[in-house]
Amino acid sequence: MEQQQFKHESLQDKKSIQNMLKSISKAIAKGELKFSDQDGEIVMEPKGLLNLKITARKQDGEQRLDVRMSWKTQEKVIKKAPLSIE
Repeated sequence: MEQQQFKHESLQDKKSIQNMLKSISKAIAKGELKFSDQDGEIVMEPKGLLNLKITARKQDGEQRLDVRMSWKTQEKVIKKAPLSIE
């Protein structure tokens, strides 16, 4: 099984982040997310039901918002063996 990972971190203003989130939203609707920077790239294909987790936290003058989505890329394969009942 192949494993790929992409990570990017940078400082951005609010408008730039809004534009990135809009791009992510459009890519989800299209069914293909492509992330790339000078260090690498990854292509993901969200399908079916997606799990969404949102966490917001304020602590000691720092505020944080985490948005996490996950989904399965393959349906569980059910063997179609003949049924025998006696």
